[in-house]
Amino acid sequence: MQRIRIVDTHTGGEPTRVVVSSPIHFTGQSMPERRLEFTGKFDEFRRAIVCEPRGNDVMVGALLTEPVESGSAAGVIFFNNVGTLGMCGHGMIGVAAALYFLESIDLGTHRIDTPVGTVQIDLQSDRQVQLQNVPSYRWKSAVPVGLTSGQVVHGDIAWGGNWFFICEDHGLAVELSNLRQLDCLSREIREQLGRNCTTGAQGAVIDHIELIGPPSSAEVADAKSFVLCPGGAYDRSPCGTGTSAKLACLAADGKLHEGRVYRQESIVGSIFAASYRWFDGAKILPTIVGAAHVNAEGELLLDIQDPFCFGIPS
Repeated sequence: MQRIRIVDTHTGGEPTRVVVSSPIHFTGQSMPERRLEFTGKFDEFRRAIVCEPRGNDVMVGALLTEPVESGSAAGVIFFNNVGTLGMCGHGMIGVAAALYFLESIDLGTHRIDTPVGTVQIDLQSDRQVQLQNVPSYRWKSAVPVGLTSGQVVHGDIAWGGNWFFICEDHGLAVELSNLRQLDCLSREIREQLGRNCTTGAQGAVIDHIELIGPPSSAEVADAKSFVLCPGGAYDRSPCGTGTSAKLACLAADGKLHEGRVYRQESIVGSIFAASYRWFDGAKILPTIVGAAHVNAEGELLLDIQDPFCFGIPS
């Protein structure tokens, strides 16, 4: 019987399961090396943490590691029901809240290493976190995608720690009551991107689809998003990497000035407040502010005699 200590949080409704202790010992000296090692050698562990029967397709895991950069508080590898993630904005906010809950960090500024770069968190209270994400940018704009219905939608391809196709001319109401249509459309867009060999930089797979619509109220937010995640679930939060990618598009179009606050609402009504500063030419450094809540602490029990000890593959 193996015991895995975890702290569960949610950020704007989207869960993060932070793995505090595990039997994994990495040989890799960099976070990208550790990510590859995790994928190649410890995929059963990933499934055990976030897949059914212990988890679900919405759950994002965050495996804490020793830091690799001088001055960083920790390293983290994010993963979901189908694989690992480069970065995870809501997850990083959840990690910050969990580390504070565990008394591993104090209020204030800290650096966390990820496979796509080191990010900075400013823990403003036990729940409120300001995240300075990795450099983000728009790769291509107004890319057309033909659908089986004959409709053609257009979207920007952008990097915010993960690759996104961000679409506004989809014609659907971004509302909880419309989840089925939003889900079907997002899945088809992703399938068509694959068929057309439309990718991010260096052939990277575009695994997140972000549909943008009007906010519930202009007093509440500037836009509302539906984000289809790689594992097939929709993001309950406004999506930190997706908001970063959207900021990069707004900045590239001159629609949002440096330092100005942009508020992105999620499909369930939670809000991220975001801004940016220019970094290295056409790239930006996004800042995301959100809140996370610790909602469970405990141990997962892995019994190798359990036929589903290592999860039910998605």
